[in-house]
Formats: sequence, structure tokens, C-alpha cells
Amino acid sequence: MASVKSYSDPSDIHIEEGQVIVEGPDGVAVTLTPDAAEETGRRMIDAALEARARPGPADAGEGEI
Repeated sequence: MASVKSYSDPSDIHIEEGQVIVEGPDGVAVTLTPDAAEETGRRMIDAALEARARPGPADAGEGEI
């Protein structure tokens, strides 16, 4: 499996023309409908809670895991 880079800084969120734009590190950007952004937000919170319950390499902050 290829290594995955983990970032400790949160993404920036913008709204343009009724769409939600998420801008992350390394030029990553995704545009979502409001419904997709809302569900993605729920899923990210659920995943963050689960990840905290299973400490691992990501606890070290930014870097490759």
C-alpha cells in the first residue's frame, strides 16, 4: 500500500454560488452541494471520533503513516 500523508491543519471552507468548497493542503480542493457537504461533515466527525478511540501513528501529527 502507498504511504498516506496526514495533515494536522484543518481545511478551509468557502461558499460560492450556493456550493461548498473545501480547500486542503497540497492544492486539494473539492466542491460539494450543500447536501453532500452536510453528509460529508457528519461522516468526518464520526470518523474523527472513531480514530481518536483507536490511537495510532496519526497521533504524531503531520507526517507519513
